[in-house]
Amino acid sequence: MNTGFKQFLLRGNVIDLAVAVVVGGAFGTVVSALVKDLLTPLIAAIGGQPDFSALAFTIRGSRFAYGDFINAILSFLIVSAVVYYLVILPINLVVERSKKDASVSKIRTGS
Repeated sequence: MNTGFKQFLLRGNVIDLAVAVVVGGAFGTVVSALVKDLLTPLIAAIGGQPDFSALAFTIRGSRFAYGDFINAILSFLIVSAVVYYLVILPINLVVERSKKDASVSKIRTGS
């Protein structure tokens, strides 16, 4: 049983996934810092608000920090755009090209 577990852990897919999770977490942290420290202050400066991320309102003693929520939305949109344009779109192009190549080779071989 120990040997099977070792083989599972040493598979390329498991290691690749672990690296992807670590790099993805680090990338998410960088994007969050970008949004919090650069983008929202820029938006706040344009809108005349000194600290955009501190925007909040209070109802009956409960504080609703909608500035932080907007930061989270911006971070999500940036990460999603990067994943789409740097991962999904190139993979879709490769898959599409491989399908075209397969259909061309079938036509040439008469299959």
